[in-house]
Amino acid sequence: MNYRRATIDDIETLIELRKKQLIAEGIEPQIDIDSELHLFFKNKLSDDSLIQWVVEDNKEVIACGAIIFYEFPPSYTNKSGKKAYVTNMYTKEEYRGNGIATRLLTKLVEEAKALGVMKIWLSASKLGRPVYEKFGFNASDEWLELEAEKVF
Repeated sequence: MNYRRATIDDIETLIELRKKQLIAEGIEPQIDIDSELHLFFKNKLSDDSLIQWVVEDNKEVIACGAIIFYEFPPSYTNKSGKKAYVTNMYTKEEYRGNGIATRLLTKLVEEAKALGVMKIWLSASKLGRPVYEKFGFNASDEWLELEAEKVF
C-alpha cells in the first residue's frame, strides 16, 4: 500500500471517491455535483486549506481521507483559534477492516498538529463511528446545525 498526499492531478479520482463515500453513507445521488466538487477540490487543494491523502494498491486508489482547516476567534480553550475538520474518509469495501482508515487518521492528525491545530472534529457515519471512537474522538454536545433553506 502506498500512502501519499493528493494533488490537483487527482481531482477526478477524488470526485469519484467522494460520491462513493456519500452513497455508502446512504445519501442518494439525486443531483449532479461533479462541477461543484471539481471547483471545491481545485480551490481547497490550491490554497492548502484542505490536505487530502490517498491510499493506492497497485496504483489503484482504494481509500482517502482529508482534513480542512478553519480559523475561529481564539478562546480560552483554543488559544490559536485554529480548528480542523476530518472529511472524505472512504475505503473501498473489500479493503475495510485492515487498519487503513486508522493510518489515514494518524496522517491527518499529524498534519494538523504540525500546523499548530489542536482542535479537530468530524461527523461520523454509523460505519465510521467505531473507528473514530477507538482512535480517541469523543462525542460532543457542543454543536448545533441549521439547514438555512428550511428557515422561513
